Amino acid sequence: MDIKRNILTAAILMAAVCLPAQNKSAGINLSIWKGISTQPLDSTQTTYINLGVVSSMNRLNGVGLNILGGITQRDMNGVQVSGLVNVASGSMRGVQLSGISNIAGNNTTGVAATGLVSITGNNVRGVILSGLTTITGNNASGVVVGGLMTVTGDKVSGVQLAGLANITGTTYNGVMASGLLNVTGGNINGIQISGIGNIAANSLNGMQIGLCNYATKVHGVQVGLINYYRTEMKGLQLGLVNANPDTRVQMMVFGGNATKTNVAARFKNELFYTIIGAGTHYLDFSDKFSASVFYRAGLSVPLCKKLSLSGDLGYQHIETFKNKDYGIPKRLYALQARVNLEYQLTDKFGVFATGGYGGSRYYNKSRTYDKGAIVEAGVILF
Repeated sequence: MDIKRNILTAAILMAAVCLPAQNKSAGINLSIWKGISTQPLDSTQTTYINLGVVSSMNRLNGVGLNILGGITQRDMNGVQVSGLVNVASGSMRGVQLSGISNIAGNNTTGVAATGLVSITGNNVRGVILSGLTTITGNNASGVVVGGLMTVTGDKVSGVQLAGLANITGTTYNGVMASGLLNVTGGNINGIQISGIGNIAANSLNGMQIGLCNYATKVHGVQVGLINYYRTEMKGLQLGLVNANPDTRVQMMVFGGNATKTNVAARFKNELFYTIIGAGTHYLDFSDKFSASVFYRAGLSVPLCKKLSLSGDLGYQHIETFKNKDYGIPKRLYALQARVNLEYQLTDKFGVFATGGYGGSRYYNKSRTYDKGAIVEAGVILF
């Protein structure tokens, strides 16, 4: 009985693979190379099981396994696995796995993973993973990952992750994260996170986190070293420099008892401002040279036409250089609070006086080195 059953099974398989003229949709395609296969390539053929080295099929509804590559002239519905390249000239619905590249001429629905490049001509719905670059011609919904870069021609809803850059042509809804740069040609409704820069060509509705952030309109939060918006702000900027076209960049020259001589740049907006500067002689003039750099952020309110009151909090890094040879710590940090009274003599020249309190501390010890009142005065240019 077993022998008869095996003979019957073999006969059925032989009929399926050897008589395609009688049944072109018999479904089993064994292929060595293009044109050397058990099924002819024509517009009526549907393949259900494909095994080969390099295979070319009209339509695959099932499973295709190839050592080098599998090419489907129309749609691929199922699972396609190749050592090098998978190509579906129409749409891909299911799973594509390859060593170098996955290509779908129309839509991709499902999971596509490849070692180098994944390309979809139209829309993506699902998960796309590639070692180098993922390119989608139109919209993407789901998770898109590229080892170096992801590029989407139109809209994205979901998550984009890339080692270098994410680029979306129009609107993005979700989370973009990259090592260097995120670019959205339209609106971003969600979060952009990058190691260097985030760009929203139109509106930011959410959050940008990076060294440099840009948006035409901000309805949310920008967090970075440099934050810039062009036309509208309905939210908050948190950074060393927060700017817009109306930001006044002013030079401050002042002296005081904390650091004796100081030069700084102030980036002043309607209410909020930030200050970045440097000073010399944190210690007395009789001591050897010492210097510091500092950052302050605060709020300014007008009292009358030319008089304003402001307050800020600041951080100061202090280097004592050769004074360390005399028992003074090599470096310190200070936390400070100030209240400032400023009078604008002309549009580009003003004077100010400051009172505050601060304390310097060791970096390597939980101990205060010095503390006391701060008194300063100086001029503001531009």
